[in-house]
Order: sequence, then C-alpha cells, then structure tokens
Amino acid sequence: MMTEKSFSAISLFAGAGGCSLGFKKAGYDILYAIELEAAAVQTYQANFSETICQKADIRDFDFKKRLKQTHTQPGELDILIGGPPCQGFSAAGFRFWDDPRNALLKNYIDALKILRPKWFLMENVEGLLTTKRGQSIYEVAKAFIELGYWIRIDKIYAHEYGIGQRRKRVFIIGNCLGYDFSLPKPLMPVHGAIFRHSNITLRHAIACLPNATQDKDARLTYNEEAADSYEAQLRNQKGWVSDHYYPNLNSLQLKRIQALKPKQSMKDLPAELQHSSFVRRANRRVKDGIPTDKRGGAPSGLKRLCFDEPCLTITGGATSEFIHPVQDRPLTLRECARIQTFPDGFEFYGNATQKIQQIANAIPPLLAQLLAEHIKTNYGFDAFIVRKPGKLIGFTLTKATAMSPALNQTQALLEQLSSSQTLKQLNLFK
Repeated sequence: MMTEKSFSAISLFAGAGGCSLGFKKAGYDILYAIELEAAAVQTYQANFSETICQKADIRDFDFKKRLKQTHTQPGELDILIGGPPCQGFSAAGFRFWDDPRNALLKNYIDALKILRPKWFLMENVEGLLTTKRGQSIYEVAKAFIELGYWIRIDKIYAHEYGIGQRRKRVFIIGNCLGYDFSLPKPLMPVHGAIFRHSNITLRHAIACLPNATQDKDARLTYNEEAADSYEAQLRNQKGWVSDHYYPNLNSLQLKRIQALKPKQSMKDLPAELQHSSFVRRANRRVKDGIPTDKRGGAPSGLKRLCFDEPCLTITGGATSEFIHPVQDRPLTLRECARIQTFPDGFEFYGNATQKIQQIANAIPPLLAQLLAEHIKTNYGFDAFIVRKPGKLIGFTLTKATAMSPALNQTQALLEQLSSSQTLKQLNLFK
C-alpha cells in the first residue's frame, strides 16, 4: 500500500508552533524549528515531540553546519516557514541592510540563501506595507527576487478563510521553481463596514466551551455537545480544557465591565468609570493642537465583544482588554487560543503574559493548514529548481476600494518592481 509522500519544512521564529501545526496537519514533516524565547520553546517541544525545537538566536545559527549534520543539500528542503518579528523597519536605500533593526530580516534572507528551499512562506504585520513610505517592503521584496524567487505579497484577511477573527497580516510567499502561482480562493466573503462581517463568528469559536473559572490550574470538562464541525475540530479528545480561567476583578473593574454593551469600549463609559490613563491619553495634544480622540489615535481600552461578528485581532492585551460578549469577565487564555484556532489539547507553557504572547503572535493553525494544502495540491515540489530570474508576480495591499496615501506610495513602488526586467545586486549579496 502506497503512503502519501511527506514534504519537508523548517520553521524559523517558530513561537508556540501555530504555523508548524497547520503544516503538520497538511502532511508536512517539520525537520526542525528555531525559537529564541524559552517558554515558547517549551510549548513547542511539548506539542511537537517528534520535532526538535532549538532555543537559538537566528543571528548566531549556523545553517551550513546544520545542513552537514542532517546530510541535506541546498535546494532539497521543500519549504521554509515563519516570519521575523517586526522591529521597526529603518530607512531604505543602500543602508537598509546595515541597520541593526533589520538584522532579523537579513538573517532570514541569509538562511534562504543557504538552504535554497523550493518554497518559502513569511508572515508579518500589515504595517510592513507602509513603513518608510513603502521602501521597507520594496527592499525586502527586491532581496527575495534577487535570490531567484517568484513571489507574491498579499494582505490576507483571516476571516475570509474561515477564521473567527478580523486578523489582517501580510504574507510573502515565493518559489524558485518558476511557478506563477495564486492564493487559494476565499472560503467565504467578508462584507460590511471595514469588512467586519463573515459567516464564521466569535460564537463559533468559543460559545460551547465550559464555564470559565478563577482556578488557573483547573481542567474543565465539556458540558454540552459541539455545536458544529468547526467547534468539534477544536475540541480536546481527552474531554477537558486548561487555561480557561480569568483573574479576580475589583469592584471598579467589575463596574466598568458591567456598564459595557457589545461593541462598546472605554470611550462609551461614563466619565467617572473611564480609566485615568485612558482620559490622559485620549486628550493628549498633538503638534497641530487637535486632541487625538478626534484623530482616531486614542486608546480604546476595554472592549465588549459581539458574538455575531468575527472577533477583533487577538493581541498580547486580549486577556485584559477583550470582554466576553455576555459574561462580565475578560477573555480567558483558552478562548484566545480557540479564536486563533489552536485545538483545546494544545498546551501552553510559561506565565500568563508569556502564554498570551505566544497565542497572539502565532499564525492561526487552520490558516497555515489551508495555505500548506494549497501549495502542495496545486503546485507541488517535484520540478527541478529553475535558475530563472526572480520576479514579483502579484500583490494585493487592501480590499478597500480606496487606498491611503501611504498605500498608494507602496503600490507605485511595487508596480515599478514588478515591471523591472533587471535588478542590480544588493550590498547584502556582494
């Protein structure tokens, strides 16, 4: 009986393993992973016992040595996954790659140059598109192209692909096989103001979890059947969930939460309930004298979520700022993990702050799985590496009909890049 071929992947900046989990479910073999944060390494290793996650700084990692140790040749790896964290990209031009804030990007590209994977998938925050008036994404794309990769740059709206959260991230995907490829078609349309509505909502993600507790060590059993197939695939087969707790709330915190209706935030509270830091920041003056609350720059603080919409993007502040739609408490770690599509059996390690950071930084596993299956099924890895010049084969910067001046500048630069026939070598590769 023939077994399905396994494809190889290496995960950089692996975090808790959201991207790795998606690729593993799609049939890929994760050869090894690299992560710097000790708690994230512990989480990864606990959930991927068959893969070694090395605690290492990519800036010091010897990829050539690892190739020799694994008896692997450059070009044999099927795909390199993961994305360097954004450190605040510096000015572009010939100094771009010399700036220490861009070191992780440079190291990622150096790894690509040594490993020569057939494909790569890199994810980053949407701010990458407009940093330094588009020059940052231009320089990054140019570096990939000069290594011979055919690339796409796309802002992906996660709730178009069945994820119950309004998460927008930039994906740069490329191959050196000469494939003129596309992204998978969205599974469901998003619509409404700022594309906030989708068929998969917060209710699908968390409504059937057990009642949360204030005991952080509790293992809670399910008390009702899964509502649908979406919820069923996230359930722990052992029948219990962990990290489903919330902190003790003082009387003022509880009053604030009780006063909020779905879709309301700190700005909707009576003045006497607004947090002093919110009031101070909301009325802070800017250079032209206009209060930031009139410019959209004020913090929103607490936010009461709505069951019938996709959740707001899960961030490191979600367990302190996001309020359950109908219960007077913040979201739990497990609810945040559910929204990110981590299954209930996935265990996180570290303190509460480290856990929510691991959850928030991850690529949603179900989104990673969909992208992994799309590449494997529609394009594959069997072609010989084609030594063709790289190129930018397409990009999508927004779903909106109108673009900001910053995005317009980015579009102009990327159009220039996609139409270029030849590129000069970057200092990085001399």
